[in-house]
This record gives sequence, C-alpha cells and structure tokens, in this order.
Amino acid sequence: MQVLLWRYFAIFTILVITVVAIVCFGILSSAYSTQARERISTIGTGLTLFVDGKTSGFTGEVGGEMNRYAFTEGVDIVLLTIDGASLIYTNEPSDDWQSVFGELNSSINGWTERKALIYSSESMLNYVSCITFNNQQCYLLVRYPMFIMMESVRSMQLYIVIIAVVAIVIAFIISYILAQRISRPIRDISGTAMRMAKGDYSVQFASAEFEEIAQLSESLNYAKDEIKKSDDFQKELLANVSHDLRTPLTMIKAYASMVKEISGDDPVKREKHLQVIIDEADRLTGLVNDILNASKVSAGLSELNKKVFNLTEFLYGIMNKFDYLQETSGYKFFVDIDPNLYTLADEEKIYQVIYNLISNAVNYTGEDKCVYVSLKDCPEEGRIKFAVRDTGKGISEEEKEHIWDRYYRSKDAHARPVKGTGLGLNIVKIILQAHSFDFGVNSKIGEGSTFYVDFPEVSSTPAN
Repeated sequence: MQVLLWRYFAIFTILVITVVAIVCFGILSSAYSTQARERISTIGTGLTLFVDGKTSGFTGEVGGEMNRYAFTEGVDIVLLTIDGASLIYTNEPSDDWQSVFGELNSSINGWTERKALIYSSESMLNYVSCITFNNQQCYLLVRYPMFIMMESVRSMQLYIVIIAVVAIVIAFIISYILAQRISRPIRDISGTAMRMAKGDYSVQFASAEFEEIAQLSESLNYAKDEIKKSDDFQKELLANVSHDLRTPLTMIKAYASMVKEISGDDPVKREKHLQVIIDEADRLTGLVNDILNASKVSAGLSELNKKVFNLTEFLYGIMNKFDYLQETSGYKFFVDIDPNLYTLADEEKIYQVIYNLISNAVNYTGEDKCVYVSLKDCPEEGRIKFAVRDTGKGISEEEKEHIWDRYYRSKDAHARPVKGTGLGLNIVKIILQAHSFDFGVNSKIGEGSTFYVDFPEVSSTPAN
C-alpha cells in the first residue's frame, strides 16, 4: 500500500509539474514574441514620425535620434532609398545587404504607401515603413536581433526546467513521507488485528492523526471489547453448562442404577427414584432449550406472529406452571392482576418473556421465598404494565449494565444455587426489542429487584 500511495502521489505530481512547465514554455515564448513586436513597433513608429518629411539639413539630427534608439534599445536602423541605397544607418550594412533588401522587397511587395509592416527573417525581427526624406520616397528599416530574445527565452526555459526537476525531486520525497504517514497507522492496525485474531484481546488499536483512521481504530477497539466480552461470556457459559449438565447426568445415572439394583421391585421407592430421573431430565431439557432459544432468536430464525390475546388469562396460565414450587419448595406468589386486559404481540414469544422473568425472580428472591407479580392497566397511557418483584439482595448500578447480556449470570446476588445458563434475560431483551416494547429493571441493594414490561393495550376486537 505504501508503494502504491507513493507511486500515485509521484505520478500525479509529475503530471502536474509537466503540464505547468509546458504551459509556462508556451506562455513565455508567446509573451516574449509579443513583447518584441510591440517594442520594435514603438521604436519604428517613433522614428517614422521623427524622420518623415525631414530634409538633408536634418541629417545630423536624424542620425543622432537613430543612434540613440540603437544604443538604448539594441536595434539596427537604416534609412534607405527604394532602390536599396542606404542614406543613414547606425551600423554599416553587412555583406549580405542585398539579401536583406531582397527580403524587404519581398515582404512589402512593392508598395509605396505610407504604412508600416513587421516581418521576421532568419534571425531578425524587422519593422519597415515608407516615408519621405529630403523630398524623396524612402524606407525606414528597424532590425531587432532575435537571438537576444531567444537567449532570454532559453534562459527562462532553463530555469523552468531546473525548477521543475527540483520540484519533482521534492515531490518524490514529500509523497514518500506522506505515503508512510498514511500507511503506517494502517499497517499498525493490520498487525494489531492479526494479534487479536490469534486470541490476544489485550491489544489496543492506536488512534491516528487522520480522522477516518482514528474512527476505524475506535470502531475496532469497540469490536475487540465486544468480542472479548462475548468470548468471556462463552467461556463462562461452558463452565456453567458443564457444571449444570454434570449434576443432572450424574443424578440420572445414579438413580437409574438404584432402580436397576435396589428399588426395581419396590413400587414406592421405584416411583420416587424414577421421579428424580424425570426431574433431572426436565432440567437438562430446560438448559438445552435455553441455549437453542437464544441462538434461534438472535439469528432471527423465527418471525414475529403478532395477534390480539387476553393477557390476563395468559398470565394466569403461566402462574399455574409455578404451583409446584409452592407445594414442594415453600415459595409464595403474590398476584395482583387486572381483569380482561388485551394486547397485540407474539403470544409464544411473550410466554418466554414472562416465564423467564418469573423464573429469574424465583432464582434470586430472598430467604422468605416471596415473589410479587402484577399486571396493571394504565388507560391514560394506553399501556399495560407487567412487573415481577423479588426480595433478594438487589442489583448494583454497575451490574445493571450487564444483566441483559448473553451468558451473564449474577454471582453474588442470590442466596441459593441458581439453575440456568445466563441466557434467560438475554432472550427477554431480544424478544422485547423485536416488539419495540419498553422494559427494564429497578433495583436497590438490599431491597430486591423489580423487572417490568410495558405492553400496548388494545381492544379485544380491534378494527380490521
């Protein structure tokens, strides 16, 4: 990536500098040519006005003016007759004067009107005008050596080339430095990601001066924390499930052996031992179902099948499932349920929600084994409030952030061994979020916890 970035920067810089250099070359040549034409035109026009109409008595003045222009402007000036005889000149006509005069005649094409013409010869820029001197028609010829202009242009072009080369070298260096600065944090992120992929979650994706890369680092750090959290939860799940599965499996095997070897012929003992086997098998089924339900709901494999149903009767039906705890374990359920309340939801999913919340309260309630369940109508708000309260040790503010996480199970807030995988509240969260229902928990240390869900209230026979 660094090589590619450096290459692209360098190519782009070379193209820009090359285009600028070419444009400067063209502008420079054109500007100098235009400037030379304007310059020789100014000289020629000034001399034409000064010389035109003069007589031989002004020869000295005319010659002096011509020499002044020649000295200050670097030009050659000749006043000649129409047949090519030189009258006044600043430099003696050269050996190739006839060819110079031939070029002049070819350019003016024999005209004798009072007008001026600028034309180029091999190495000269020429200005010629037709004037009257000493009562005869003459030509005023101003010659500007092109090599002076060309030398200036070449010098400037050489400077442009040198500047362009220096700029390209500097651009190569700057582009290399920039490519390194851009690619270095990406290489660092890549290396850190490789370490994380190998299971090292202690890594930290470093920030960078570029906003986009800094945001990427923050996102990767967040993802790393979530992956680590999930990995820790899964390890905890394996430990919990291993422990929870081992106990009922051991019990099933032990009591099956007892039935086979001891109580097979004793109906009372056999019935008791078989009931233990059935209970432990149910416990195993519950553990497996929790894991499967969490995976199924998280993966979105089950669609919501909403319908209107009587939430009051529905809740009574669920409460009946917990009667055996009152009879066998001394639990007390205090129920406060308003009659004939209807809601719109997926009945099967809501069963999981309410059952899991009540089971959670059973697991974490205090030594008095009291659980309080309420379903109250709030018509002014158009909702039905379900709440279940335990009398346990409560949940700390710090722990509240995690109780809805997958595989999380409180380690300190219960007074007896807790059954389960830590998936129950996560299932509740996923289902209620899919329904867009408000839910939460209120708790204080030492005062127990209250979990609540707000169901929408609807008519028992809603309009189609």
